[in-house]
Amino acid sequence: MTRKIVIPFIPGDGIGPEIMVASRLAIDAAIEESSDGSTELVWKELDAGDASFKKSREWLPSETLSAIKEHGIALKGPLTTPVGSGIRSLNVAIRQALDLYANVRPVRYFKGVSSPVREPQKMNMVIFRENTEDVYKGIEWKSGSQEAAAVISLLKNLGASVREDSAVGIKPISEHASKRLVRAAIKYAIRHGLPSVTLVHKGNIMKFTEGAFRDWGYELAKAEFPGQTVIESESASGRLDVRGKVIIKDRIADNMFQQILTRPEEYSVLATPNLNGDYLSDACAAQVGGLGVAPGANIGESVAVFESVHGTAPKYAGRDIANPCSLMLSGAMMLEHLGLDSAASALVRGIEATLAEGIMTQDLARLAHDVSPVGTSVFAVEVIRRLR
Repeated sequence: MTRKIVIPFIPGDGIGPEIMVASRLAIDAAIEESSDGSTELVWKELDAGDASFKKSREWLPSETLSAIKEHGIALKGPLTTPVGSGIRSLNVAIRQALDLYANVRPVRYFKGVSSPVREPQKMNMVIFRENTEDVYKGIEWKSGSQEAAAVISLLKNLGASVREDSAVGIKPISEHASKRLVRAAIKYAIRHGLPSVTLVHKGNIMKFTEGAFRDWGYELAKAEFPGQTVIESESASGRLDVRGKVIIKDRIADNMFQQILTRPEEYSVLATPNLNGDYLSDACAAQVGGLGVAPGANIGESVAVFESVHGTAPKYAGRDIANPCSLMLSGAMMLEHLGLDSAASALVRGIEATLAEGIMTQDLARLAHDVSPVGTSVFAVEVIRRLR
């Protein structure tokens, strides 16, 4: 009997519908290749974004969120961020509404893709970025407003020195959110046999928010994974047996940016507050060819949404030239999340082989030497041909 899995999907705006069609074809082919007909995905289209607003005057219908909750999973194309009014960011709104607290961004090099660094193959990291707090939960008041004046007055009463004409912002970082993010990162490292988890923070300056993120991360590792982890500083003496254990490190955020360029091979999983992870995940992706080859997932306790991490690129929409790799690779992450590891591996192999042979869309081809670009649909066909 064929196992049928319902996959809600949001086509997205701009180039979204084109890369979604290409990705669905490749995902279905990977399932067919690896499961011998025992598994079938049933795709269920959901509304969100510009197309939804034009149809119903709703950017993010409640029915869409309900369907994702019901099935526990979704694949999402890029969405337009409303300008001037409405939801601040549809991507953030989905993450917060579904409590998708871990933004997971694997970054690795694909042979054949042009890179601005000499040894891009050394980059192979997974960034776990906290998805609900920090600037995503940021509260701010405009300079000169009554609210800003009231907050400044309170801060002065507490002994802080703040200029009267300041805008004021608050970024909360909690023990609960920090620990569950680090827990997810450590579990991932253990499950995939990876050697380390590095806590990235600016705790040398912001000691009670980002510094606390670091401290809570260490506390959690010691309390919940005592036999599976070891703290880097405690293992330096050589007296502890670190074989088979995940080493828990920490690095100051600005130093980490240097490390991803000079020593990327020394890091496997990064766990970060929201803003640090935002910067780092894009900076890491830039070293291996850009956001076009960078997948992403937003994962909660019972729901996961997999997405392309780039924008809608409206000027390329409808021209069959967009790069579907980010969404395809996110689809591979989705298959792995569903326990369909063989299909996930097949899809990644197909993408690897296609890019290695110099078959790529215009965004990657223009940076390579003597490569003629192919269209979105042709790229999907070439990936499917190489799934075996």
